[in-house]
Amino acid sequence: MSEFTDYLEELLTDLGPVRARRMFGGHGLFLDGLMFALVADDTLYLKADAETEPEFQARGLSQFTYVKKGREVHLSYWRAPAEVLDDPEIACDWARRAHAAARRSQGGGRARL
Repeated sequence: MSEFTDYLEELLTDLGPVRARRMFGGHGLFLDGLMFALVADDTLYLKADAETEPEFQARGLSQFTYVKKGREVHLSYWRAPAEVLDDPEIACDWARRAHAAARRSQGGGRARL
C-alpha cells in the first residue's frame, strides 16, 4: 500500500476495520465488504449518490473521472473536502455517509469483494 492509504486506514480507525485494496491504478477503501472510497494519485474520493451528491456539488468538489477509449467516464465518487484529511471525527462522519451511499447503491445488500 501507499503511505497515504496507510494514513487513511489509521484516520478512519473509529469507523471500523477499513481496508485498502489495489484497484483502478489506485486503491479502493472497503468497510464491511463495500467499497466506499477510492484513492487515485493520493487524492481521496468518497462514494456519493442522489442523496449526497448535492453536498459535494455545493462545495465545488470534483467528481472522479477517467478517459476510456477517448471518452470521459464519470464514477459516483467525489473528491473529499480538505478538512476530512485533518480530523478523524470529520473523516469518519464523511466516510459513514459514503458507506451509506455504497449500501444504497447495492440495494441495501452487501457486496462482498
